[in-house]
Amino acid sequence: MLVKLPKEVGRIMGTLQQSGFEAYVVGECISDSLAGKKPFGWDISTNARLADMKKLFPDAKVLSEKFEVIRFEYIEEIVDKNGEVTGESGIIIDLAAYRAGDQYEQGRLLAADFVATVEEDLARRDFTINAMAYSKDRGLIDEFGGMNDLQRKIIRCVGDPWQRFGEDALRILRAVRFAAQLGFEIEENTKKAIVELAPTLSKISAERIQTETVKLLMSDRPQMWRSVYDLGITRIIMPEFDAIMETQQNTPHHMYNVGEHTLKALSLTEKDRILRLTMLLHDIGKANMRTTDANGVDHFKGHGPEGKEIAKKILRRLKFDNDTIAQVTRLIYWHDYRPAPEEKAVRRAIYKVGEDLFPLFLKVQRADNLAQSMYLREEKLERIEAVEKLYHEIMEKHQCVSLKTLAVTGRDLIATGMKPGPQMGAVLQELLEMVLDQPEMNEKEKLLAWWKEHGTCQKAEGTL
Repeated sequence: MLVKLPKEVGRIMGTLQQSGFEAYVVGECISDSLAGKKPFGWDISTNARLADMKKLFPDAKVLSEKFEVIRFEYIEEIVDKNGEVTGESGIIIDLAAYRAGDQYEQGRLLAADFVATVEEDLARRDFTINAMAYSKDRGLIDEFGGMNDLQRKIIRCVGDPWQRFGEDALRILRAVRFAAQLGFEIEENTKKAIVELAPTLSKISAERIQTETVKLLMSDRPQMWRSVYDLGITRIIMPEFDAIMETQQNTPHHMYNVGEHTLKALSLTEKDRILRLTMLLHDIGKANMRTTDANGVDHFKGHGPEGKEIAKKILRRLKFDNDTIAQVTRLIYWHDYRPAPEEKAVRRAIYKVGEDLFPLFLKVQRADNLAQSMYLREEKLERIEAVEKLYHEIMEKHQCVSLKTLAVTGRDLIATGMKPGPQMGAVLQELLEMVLDQPEMNEKEKLLAWWKEHGTCQKAEGTL
């Protein structure tokens, strides 16, 4: 079995071997390669210790003194089938000393025992498909049936799954993530251990859970978030999702409950981090806002604003950055807003949603509608298409849709004698409101003259 190694990986392994050390590529990069996927990064294990690594590779970054890991970062040329260089991509390579008998506390790795053989190193790993090693000299080392599980498309723990998950509870979420990324099934005994030990995920840091959550959502099968729910994991890391899986939608617009609709919408969303997070949480407010009228029809008025607040709490709990939180929650707030396919209405919609997020807003609406029932689907999609067409026309005409592109600035108002303060903001907002209706008025002279004659904001004495 041949694993094609990048030249940088081969060079590092060659340097180690020439110096009398062993070197093997290990872990996910092997299973990715054998499955026909390009590895995100490469891991090399060696019997060299950190002091030896530093001598051999003085320019490498020390990633961990405690666990004896160094990192290489390279720019790799992309070469087409004709041998032509078509671009560049980054490549990350981690080199680590063999270790086994890792010491965990509350699911977190505290210390490690370093060992002499690659076989001992492989025995500590999480899943069989990640417990293989490869070198050109020895070929594939597969002590735990990883190749067989790879061919059968199975996620199976190395050894006792209760022990593996007990060492590090994050492996519970990693199992589902690998299944989503590779399109594999989780082996039954491994699945039983996940269900039983899912509560131990409460011991894992929010940052680590966030990382695995994003990797799963960014896979080719984000709808496998369903497995996170079925295995009892969301009950620990995102109980709000459990609530929407139990919320029915008795309305002609829907054919799934809220959670199933969410999973369907996820599967229809392109691979974009902000989009995938938005679709996961876009209807998270519906559980709290459901009402049923006299005819038995459900309504969810205000679920967008409610969802924004719930999503903000979830994303903060998982330690997402402020920019991500701001983008996702804004999209959730407006996701059910349906502007008419008219130029004036679309300009106002762009202003409300934000020029930067409006293309994503349209994608959210399209996925949302495609995950609903067939009731009025054609009409809904036609409206979105018309709005998108008008959006592009407005952008091509460079029409003003925000204060950023308004022809009058605060500095212009100061030049007329106006003092900085709340009034200035009110004047700028009034001018913007006018321009959203009349884009041809977005010229400084026209705006100042219009405000002098028609402005309704209280004018400061001595201005204009």
